[in-house]
Amino acid sequence: QVQLVESGGGSVQAGGSLRLSCTAFGYAYNTFCMAWFRRAPGKEREGVAALSTAGTVNYAESVKGRFSISQDKVKNVLYLQMDSLTTEDTAMYYCARSWNVAVCASGSLESVDYLGWGQGTRVTVSS
Repeated sequence: QVQLVESGGGSVQAGGSLRLSCTAFGYAYNTFCMAWFRRAPGKEREGVAALSTAGTVNYAESVKGRFSISQDKVKNVLYLQMDSLTTEDTAMYYCARSWNVAVCASGSLESVDYLGWGQGTRVTVSS
């Protein structure tokens, strides 16, 4: 069974940066795809960034130009570099995985397309 473990969250002031990591244990990374999601207090979970197997990257409009997703297939780690953070980025961040070929080809940001989730890492941005 694939286990996803996020890390890198913390507290930062607005304008600062954080880098989140998600390590996949149990399977080789190239057998599935992963994406980042977040849930802010009182809000629905939303897709943040996803890598497609076609090599494209999808970002939520709210993070475009500020966040960058990348991966290390050798280490089975997915990263999310977050720059120019604002208080609106305060949330629990999760990585999720899918084995669905179509989902991975599209780089979906829909949470229903992903079946495995990590425990999350909290990001708090203060003004």
